[in-house]
Amino acid sequence: MRLEAYDYDLRSSEKYCHDLARREAKNFYWGFISLPYEQRIAIYALYCFARQVDDDADGPNRRELPDRLAIHRERIRLCVRGEWNDPITHVLAHAIERYKIPESELQELIDGVELDFFRKRYRTWDELQGYCHLVASVVGRMCVRVFGFEDPAALELADALGLALQLTNILRDVREDAEMDRIYLPQEDLDRFGVTEQQLFDGIADDRWRSLIAFEASRARGLFSRGYGVLRLIPRRSAVCVHTMAGIYERILEKIERDPDFPLRGRTSLTPSEKLRVMVGSWLRPV
Repeated sequence: MRLEAYDYDLRSSEKYCHDLARREAKNFYWGFISLPYEQRIAIYALYCFARQVDDDADGPNRRELPDRLAIHRERIRLCVRGEWNDPITHVLAHAIERYKIPESELQELIDGVELDFFRKRYRTWDELQGYCHLVASVVGRMCVRVFGFEDPAALELADALGLALQLTNILRDVREDAEMDRIYLPQEDLDRFGVTEQQLFDGIADDRWRSLIAFEASRARGLFSRGYGVLRLIPRRSAVCVHTMAGIYERILEKIERDPDFPLRGRTSLTPSEKLRVMVGSWLRPV
């Protein structure tokens, strides 16, 4: 049953999600556009919801985050009941029903964002993997449910690919995160290579830092290699979407590998032409 607080037709809500995704999903949108309409709209809704939750975690009123997350949790509970009160949950409620997206996975995403409020350091890689599962791998699982699959291994491979993307994010955003007193790189890895937190705060690169980056990039490479196995278990157009999104992040990782000092200065990114080449390459990739 639709709530009275929001009374627009479904097409208007879909357009809202499309416009928001096109404006904000600087990397992922290049993959989204390869999908059939119904799947594309469902993915837009998932992205927009995740974006709203993430923006609350990084916004200026972070002290209000627990209250904001409680609102998001209630939005999901309404969606699962087929109710909504805004354009994003309007589309998301239909996606949840159509693609059998578990409420638990959407709530796990919120759990991951909530960790950013309480935790700013991760002692080990295992601990960091737990965080990455909540904010990235679980999103990959929901996307695979939208794409369609028969072999349950698709979900596990989506986990690996989600880890690869999130670790690349962490390497890309070192400077930005440090400015918010967040260090996601495992403390055990910093200690192993003799890199101090102060180096991250001051943006000081040296051979120890470059060795750390090489180690983490190699770890991400292994995760990409394993995660790409999901491409064999989902439909062709969905595989193009995934290969485009992951391929863009792989190119970001390549840039970091070529210039490991850059993450201490700013955020690595691709130009639109570079992203276009990745997208075209994904379409041309052999089945």
